[in-house]
Amino acid sequence: MLQRCAQGFGAVALAALAGDPAYGATQSPADAFATGRLNPLAPRTTHFPAKAKSVIFLYMDGGPSQMDTFDPKPRLTREHGQPIKMKVQPTQFDDVGKVMKSPWNFRQYGQSGIPVSDLFPHVGTCVDDIAVIRSMVANFSEHTTANYFMHSGSGQQGRPSMGAWTTYGLGSECQNLPGFVVLNSGMIPSGGWDCFGSGFLPASYQGSSFVRGESPVADLARGESSTTIQRKKLDLMRHLDRSSLERTGSDDKLESAIANYELAFRMQTAVPNLMDLAEESETTKKLYGLDEKTAESFGRQCLLARRMVERGVRFVELLCENIGHDRWDQHSKLKEGHQDNARATDKPIAGLLKDLKSRGLLDQTLVIWGGEFGRTPMAQGADGRDHNPYGFTMWLAGGGIKGGTIHGATDEYGYFAVENKVEVHDLHATMLHLLGMDHKKLTYRFGGRDMRLTDVHGEIIKDIVA
Repeated sequence: MLQRCAQGFGAVALAALAGDPAYGATQSPADAFATGRLNPLAPRTTHFPAKAKSVIFLYMDGGPSQMDTFDPKPRLTREHGQPIKMKVQPTQFDDVGKVMKSPWNFRQYGQSGIPVSDLFPHVGTCVDDIAVIRSMVANFSEHTTANYFMHSGSGQQGRPSMGAWTTYGLGSECQNLPGFVVLNSGMIPSGGWDCFGSGFLPASYQGSSFVRGESPVADLARGESSTTIQRKKLDLMRHLDRSSLERTGSDDKLESAIANYELAFRMQTAVPNLMDLAEESETTKKLYGLDEKTAESFGRQCLLARRMVERGVRFVELLCENIGHDRWDQHSKLKEGHQDNARATDKPIAGLLKDLKSRGLLDQTLVIWGGEFGRTPMAQGADGRDHNPYGFTMWLAGGGIKGGTIHGATDEYGYFAVENKVEVHDLHATMLHLLGMDHKKLTYRFGGRDMRLTDVHGEIIKDIVA
């Protein structure tokens, strides 16, 4: 109708509006990308008012033990060293020992009185802002497939990560940095970078790795070219690429290449400024533990995450540090491994939550903590715990979360989720809901069907939503 009425002037006006991100953002990301009318990372309209704008995922790779962190089980102490009095499932290594009590005591914190292990005295002071989910379950007990499942909702390699889905659906409020950043500690989870890939989504939405050190991003320096010369080269490249698109039609790979070259150009100025912590006060640095050898590295990552969401980056994921143990995957020496991992992360995580809150950012930033599964209540060998996907703990804070709450429960051993079971798909659905997206409507056509992060599953965890 717009094309035919009034000699088509309506269609001309519509085309002009579609070229403006403020209006063009209302079309689907796939259509906007295909038409080339919209920067793939331009902010887009949500399905409904959002409670959160950004996500920080504190990924505890390897599987922290729920009964040693946020889910105390007195029965383990009473029956320590005895055979477990229930039927057990096959474990990863089928080395089923006796019941093993937690090496740590639990204390109640905050007005909510949520019990937290002595592993996390600093995080304990933040529990009134945290919703602890004690009834998580996963579909896989092996690291690689479990990592894929936690990140993409599928145990198969090559599916889009939840960070990619988030930026596909919402774009980013920062045009000088990637919308999805992975703060790479140097220890990549099992499964590799496919955990953070864009899968069948356009490549503009994949995770970008920032490593530690003076050069966080490869090829960041301009080399011999001046800014003016580099700008002219990019303009010529864009002209040639656009000419190719006009001849061949839409090509999301070429569109992604164009967008990524432009982003890389802007990052050459934005990244050095982001990484320069000189403007941060000594008080802030101490809050994150930058003055302590054990916490300095992860504390720096947490501080960078705050600086990123402050600048409008949509999704930031932090990876575990290499501190001489196999991540949180303690099949032996549980006490030493979990203790060292907690020392490296406890103060920085608490500092992140407190800093976000003091700056008014916690209300708009969803923070997620957890691994791909939990651990067994029985010992593996003399002093370890095996993989357990049947009941484990994760927690969420900020961004529309009802703090000071506990959701779900495991049995008296901490083995199986028995109350308000939460699937990984439910976690993803809730995350998207808090970001203002209906997980059933956020789709991408691939392989003859409308794909989504939650597949055909997912229910919002309403009890933890404020």
